[in-house]
Amino acid sequence: MRDARPIGPAVTGWTPPPAPGPDLVLEGTHVRLEHLSAQAHTALLFREIEGEDWLWDYMPVGPFNSAAQFHRFVHETESSRDPLFLAIRARGDDRVVGFASFLRITPEAGSIEVGFILMSPRLQRTPAATEAMFLMMQWAFDAGYRRYEWKCDALNRPSRRAAQRFGFSYEGVFRQATVYKGRNRDTAWFAVIDADWPALKEAFQVWLAPSNFDGEGQQKESLADLTRLVRVASDPAL
Repeated sequence: MRDARPIGPAVTGWTPPPAPGPDLVLEGTHVRLEHLSAQAHTALLFREIEGEDWLWDYMPVGPFNSAAQFHRFVHETESSRDPLFLAIRARGDDRVVGFASFLRITPEAGSIEVGFILMSPRLQRTPAATEAMFLMMQWAFDAGYRRYEWKCDALNRPSRRAAQRFGFSYEGVFRQATVYKGRNRDTAWFAVIDADWPALKEAFQVWLAPSNFDGEGQQKESLADLTRLVRVASDPAL
C-alpha cells in the first residue's frame, strides 16, 4: 500500500463569486470608478495624457497620437468583459484622470487580477490613486474572491514598487512570459489572498484617513510601512 500523499485543505463554505460587470460603480472620497466609455470619458482623459507617451511604455497598446486614435481604442474596450475597464473620475472637479481593469477573471477559481492601469501625471502619487486601487481590491474580496493578482513587466520598477506598497506579496518572475510591441517580457507576479485582506484593509483605511495627513497634505505614516507586516514575501529587486 502506498503512503498517503499530501493534498490541499478542503475549501468549505465558499461559493464562486460573480464576475464584475459594466454596471459596476465604486465610490470613494477622492474618486469614482465607472465603466470606461468612449463617449463619456475619452475627450476628458485624453486632455490629461496627451503628449505623455512614456505612460504607455509597458502597455500592450499606445501611445496614441490623436484623440481620434484614443477614442477608437476606448470604443473597442467597451464591449470587453475581460478585461473590464473602469474609468477613474476625480471627485470634486469631475476630471477623468485614468483607467484600470479587472482581468483574468476566473470566478470558479476565486481569482481575479488588477491590471492595464493608466494613471495620468495628475493622478500619480496621490491619495486618489491609492484609493482607486483600494476600492478595486475591496470589491474583489467583498465579492468573494480568494486571490487578487498584480502582474507587470519585470523591468517596470515603478509598478513593482507600487505592488509592494499596496501590500501584494512577491511570487516570482516568469521568464519570457510573452512578447509585446515586438519585445520580450519577463513578468513579475504578485498577489494578495483573502487571509491577507482584513489586515490590508485596515492599513489602507489608516493611511487614507484625513488624520494621516498634515496641513500641507504630507503623509504621517507611509502605506508601505503599514503593509510591510502583511506581506509574506518582499520583492528582492527593490
